[in-house]
Amino acid sequence: MADIINLRTARKAKARADKETVAEANRLKFGRTKAEKLKDASEKARADRHIDGHKRDE
Repeated sequence: MADIINLRTARKAKARADKETVAEANRLKFGRTKAEKLKDASEKARADRHIDGHKRDE
């Protein structure tokens, strides 16, 4: 005979697994450390200064 399963429990377990999959994708997409954010900000500021320094005066 087949095992009897509780459909409500199975549905909730599937919902939890789906939420965890979405959460993992969001961690990869948005999750960065503070050091990484600061490094990117400083590199962008440096690049902006470099470009501004090469602009011609009108």
